[in-house]
Amino acid sequence: MRDGSGSVLYVGKAKNLRKRLDSYRVANPDRRPRRLLRLLHRVTRIDCETCSDETLAVTRERELLLSLRPRFNRAGVWPAPRRFLAWRVTADALEISLTPTPAPGWDAHGPLRGGGRGMKISLIRVLWCVIQPQRGIIGMPAGWFHGRLPEIIMIRPTCDADTVLDKASACLKELTVGKHEGFAEWVLNTVSSEARPCQRTLLEEDIDRIVSFFSCESS
Repeated sequence: MRDGSGSVLYVGKAKNLRKRLDSYRVANPDRRPRRLLRLLHRVTRIDCETCSDETLAVTRERELLLSLRPRFNRAGVWPAPRRFLAWRVTADALEISLTPTPAPGWDAHGPLRGGGRGMKISLIRVLWCVIQPQRGIIGMPAGWFHGRLPEIIMIRPTCDADTVLDKASACLKELTVGKHEGFAEWVLNTVSSEARPCQRTLLEEDIDRIVSFFSCESS
């Protein structure tokens, strides 16, 4: 979105551009944030770029935000702090962390390009449901579902500890090198067959987010 002088005010991404723009066209000034209303009053032109898939769209948006730093964008306009995804298998748990410096003895991937926190939340939900299939999402510790996570997350299995923890670690290693083919199948086949449809739908969305993230990382 540009102003009358051609300066870029805002960069955004949308799967359905018509729907996205319609939401701005009917903006209710009593319900919309003042920042958004100021943006809409200044916009005189909208330039569009088409990307062939979601991964390329995410990458292109990130590039534009960092290079242009539009005044009405808040997220993504400065390089994210260096963070590594780190994990290890102990005698009874899988431990995961986002850290600026991986500790010795941990497997690690990074530094991540950005968006690691959202990916981490999805990853923890997925791994929890795989390692604790009988408890599922509703059995997660308080706050975990919404991303209120400790610095080091520990997930302990209820049975077959060695098998499930080694498989989880192996899948993480494959994801970080761009091999995602078996990840979704492993997750959905491991989750309890009694899981409610809403939980499986959420897991599928989380899997898509994780795969998209690591696809961008490996591109």
